[in-house]
Amino acid sequence: MPIKIPADLPAYDVLTNEGVMVMSPDQADRQDIRPLRIGLLNLMPKKIQTENQFARLIGATSLQIELTLIRMSEHRTKNTAAAHMAEFYQPFCDVIDQKFDGLIITGAPIEHLPFNDVTYWDELRQVFEWSQTNVHSTFGVCWGAMAMINYFHGIQKHILDAKVFGCFNHRNLMPHSPYLRGFSDECVVPVSRWTELRQTEINQVSGLHTLLGSSESGPCLVEDRAHRALYTFNHFEYDSETLKQEYDRDVANDTPINIPCNYYPGDDPRLPPLNRWRSHAHLLYGNWLSEIYATTPYDIDKIGLEVTDLRS
Repeated sequence: MPIKIPADLPAYDVLTNEGVMVMSPDQADRQDIRPLRIGLLNLMPKKIQTENQFARLIGATSLQIELTLIRMSEHRTKNTAAAHMAEFYQPFCDVIDQKFDGLIITGAPIEHLPFNDVTYWDELRQVFEWSQTNVHSTFGVCWGAMAMINYFHGIQKHILDAKVFGCFNHRNLMPHSPYLRGFSDECVVPVSRWTELRQTEINQVSGLHTLLGSSESGPCLVEDRAHRALYTFNHFEYDSETLKQEYDRDVANDTPINIPCNYYPGDDPRLPPLNRWRSHAHLLYGNWLSEIYATTPYDIDKIGLEVTDLRS
């Protein structure tokens, strides 16, 4: 939880510049305890696995979270039971009049498709626009992040010759960012994609700030303050064996695939993998929720009616 100190106390600016979470009395007076409404727009085929991964992370804080599972209105999944979808998911068209403190938009295994060829692209563009009036902070993940940054800024994804697959070291490029509070100077993040975004193209857009990046796998975490959004192109949320499941699936299907690098001890797939990203995953999502808690209106109906900078 944030430390509450007067805004004119010298320590306020010092701690803020160091990335410590502080809250002025005026901010504190506008806060009260209520559950944070977090939506999960789940575009992954294995819905239940993805639900568990994100619920584990956003449920680990001391804040009260109300999680709403959302699906594309017309798209029908082939990998999850219809009964599960009917019982636990709401189509986007049913939540369009609701407000959310936070929204997570997951990845989807459709990297090879141009955005305009995605069957639900028109509705997803509507989601992006809706997030600007009905969501306080949005977190795009992998393909979801690529789609968002393309929609808002025109940045293109680029097809790679080989899949970036494994666990890669990433540098902490903005250690004073509140989203990286508690992060080491370097951290390991799982990566699994056939596309990339290029740092040179992100640098050309004013207002985008890369928080984590890798010399091997490129930009990882980008902040978009103007749209109150974070974009991660990698997978902090992955379970210990998610990369193993992907590797075993491809091997069983005779699909050409490299052993995920820096994942198995000694790069030996006969050995159980080691999870080296769990603590940073919890830090990242915990920090995101803390920023939401500190800045979202207490009256949820005021989301979108007040211009709010997450760090003002």
